[in-house]
Amino acid sequence: MNPTPRHHVLSVLVENRAGVLARVANLFARRGYNIYSLAVAPTDNDEFSRITVVVDVESAPLEQVVKQLNKLINVIKISELDPRDSVERELMMLTVKAPPGSRSEILELVGLFEANVVDVGADELTVSLDDDPQRLDDLEALLRPHGIVDLQRTGRVALPRLEHGPS
Repeated sequence: MNPTPRHHVLSVLVENRAGVLARVANLFARRGYNIYSLAVAPTDNDEFSRITVVVDVESAPLEQVVKQLNKLINVIKISELDPRDSVERELMMLTVKAPPGSRSEILELVGLFEANVVDVGADELTVSLDDDPQRLDDLEALLRPHGIVDLQRTGRVALPRLEHGPS
């Protein structure tokens, strides 16, 4: 049984023009909608960008968010991505304390999650993981007791799951 989603994940196709992201973000701020995550990048067509915005369900009635976004002139298309019917990814980089005595345990955790060590210091490691947001949460929770020095996450990106033909 899947728990009730805590967030709306919206994929918003917009014109790739200066100021569009600011207008979208301002719309959320004016309405008091809490943005949990925001990622934006050009699509395969240079004329368009895709904004993936994750909004708290509690702060934003979906119908109102969609209506308000549709009023923005640079918005081309809005899709809600149900987590059960989409593929979500996020990138996390974190630096964790890793003195020689605990380094092997940390490296074992990193390996179990198929994460990458991207920098090594005398007493710290910087780790990178690109995965489902829940797996990032899990790795972060397991590394937290070792001492997280710094942490950055990109925000979610998502696309609808592909339909599979008959097998």
